[in-house]
Amino acid sequence: MATMRVVQVSRPNGPFEIVQRQIPEPDTGSVRIKVHACGICHSDSVTKEGAFPGIQYPRVPGHEVAGMIDAVGAGVAGWKPGQRVGVGWNGGYCGHCDHCRRGELFACVTSPITGITFDGGYGEYMIAPASAVALMPAELPPIDAAPLMCAGLTTFNALRNSGARPGDVVAVLGLGGLGHLGVQYAAKMGFHTVGIARGKDKEPLARQLGASIYIDSQGQDPAAELLTLGGAKVILATATSGEAMTAVQGGLAVNGTLLIVGAAAAMQVSPMFLLAGCRSVKGWYSGTSIDSQDALAFSARVGVRSMNEPFLLERVAEAYDRMMSGKARFRVVLTVN
Repeated sequence: MATMRVVQVSRPNGPFEIVQRQIPEPDTGSVRIKVHACGICHSDSVTKEGAFPGIQYPRVPGHEVAGMIDAVGAGVAGWKPGQRVGVGWNGGYCGHCDHCRRGELFACVTSPITGITFDGGYGEYMIAPASAVALMPAELPPIDAAPLMCAGLTTFNALRNSGARPGDVVAVLGLGGLGHLGVQYAAKMGFHTVGIARGKDKEPLARQLGASIYIDSQGQDPAAELLTLGGAKVILATATSGEAMTAVQGGLAVNGTLLIVGAAAAMQVSPMFLLAGCRSVKGWYSGTSIDSQDALAFSARVGVRSMNEPFLLERVAEAYDRMMSGKARFRVVLTVN
């Protein structure tokens, strides 16, 4: 039997183990993907640490997958071997629960999650539900595409659904793994883009990414600075600091939205400030496979690119530690095949 290498975690907080497994056959409704690259996301710590309720081990992490279909299961329409594809956090949907019937596919009650409820992309092959698969443009290399399946998708999809229109002031809080993509998307969508981060040393990066204005939250009051521009229609909060979100919300314009994609533990909100200007604080999920496909196509067309640090699969432990340290610039990607 043909075998493959995968990286598995056998128990909560267990080490990464590179093991040989039999190459699996796709079940009904699923496809087999030969993985070319897989991003390492902070959310992979859920698998590594056993933080997801009911997670079963051993489990192969990884939900920023870029590769090629090499086998198709029964009942799969629209997909064939040889197609370049990606798979993200959303592992598909059932199509018949109440949420799916209402078009709220991201809220499907089955909620399969790539690399958590089924094996992900830290390996040479993986099986994915056909409903989780996104077509990857031919001109986008796998290493570039992989981080767009989560970090890129999340910021792209949030911004395009934010209600902001070209010319509106849109601020991106944080210039890390999510934020460095968010600034690019905001600029390419035609928003008056403001980058907000800690320290004057971040300004050249913010402007390189497309921000027309930079606010140093250490040396300036970010809310006051945004108000000099008339306030922000949208503040995309990519940082994981609740304090930073609290400090910036006063910069929202009337009818403005603080759009949260960074998983902070808690933040403070002023109800009177929200009431007085019909302002809102809103969370945004990542997206489904068609959203991923749109993000990939848009990125390829307008030149949005993730800044990546690639590692060979054999260096997975080092790569994961690099990501968890917060020192990576800006996404860590495993190269597989």
